Amino acid sequence: MDAVRVALLREVLAGTQWPGDARRFAGSLRRSVVPAGGKLLLVGTEGYEPWHLAAHLVDEAAWSGRPELAPTLVRHRVRSGEPPHLSVGLGRLAAAGRGHTVLVVAPREPGAGLLERVHDARRAGATVLSLDGGDRDLGALAHDALSVPDGAAELDLDTVQHLVSAAAGENGPPAQRGSRRRLLDRLAGLADRLTAPPPSRW
Repeated sequence: MDAVRVALLREVLAGTQWPGDARRFAGSLRRSVVPAGGKLLLVGTEGYEPWHLAAHLVDEAAWSGRPELAPTLVRHRVRSGEPPHLSVGLGRLAAAGRGHTVLVVAPREPGAGLLERVHDARRAGATVLSLDGGDRDLGALAHDALSVPDGAAELDLDTVQHLVSAAAGENGPPAQRGSRRRLLDRLAGLADRLTAPPPSRW
């Protein structure tokens, strides 16, 4: 979803909680990542892999000049012969500790095994963030969570991920962002994105 569609989505959702909640959560994400030495680990559930969010965060990291927002996608199943950025298994969570952020995306129950790994990462000092469907156990583990209950009237968790990833590259609330020069730079970047071929990395 490009910046124009995100802007239209925000306009449609104006008056609801979602644009503000997404910006708040994105602010927590920005504050939790450490520019020097830290790492953002993005993990889904056994049945849901957030590769789309991973791709968007990689793009936002590049466009906003915040490389620390580019996540490592942690996968439940890694097939042989896959490229390095798609070959990180759950064992990576065991090495998470202070300076790391673990972002869990779980539309439904995350499962006991994942919860245990995330709990261990938190005890080791990692910051835990959650985009979820309202799971209480995961919410209790997270330092910050944005929940979209199944059947939410306005939108679903996939749409909220677009709002969060777009807001992650912003530097603050709309009234405080940048100058005319920065706006022109972002518009130029948007034009480049809209005319670029689709990414093949993911």
